[in-house]
Amino acid sequence: MNGGTGQMTVRMYNDEKYRIIPTTIHRGGSIGMHRQTSGDDMNYVLSGIGKAICDGVEEELKPGSLHICPKGSEHSIINTGNEDLVLFTIVVAR
Repeated sequence: MNGGTGQMTVRMYNDEKYRIIPTTIHRGGSIGMHRQTSGDDMNYVLSGIGKAICDGVEEELKPGSLHICPKGSEHSIINTGNEDLVLFTIVVAR
């Protein structure tokens, strides 16, 4: 996704206001660096560990953490663990 690495499992639900995206980034995978153009991107971590990079700032991801990438920012999410990184993502159009 967005030029990332490895494999992921994604299901996307869309309408004009929201995108709801249950995502699993498998071991060694990542979402490539991209600009958030449609709205604020909120990623809640259900399991696994990883790293988010938003506008050059790194953030550790672990179960229960919430990574928010505001509209207009650039970000990437990387699975840094040995298990799947499972996210529940909501993008709110604004």
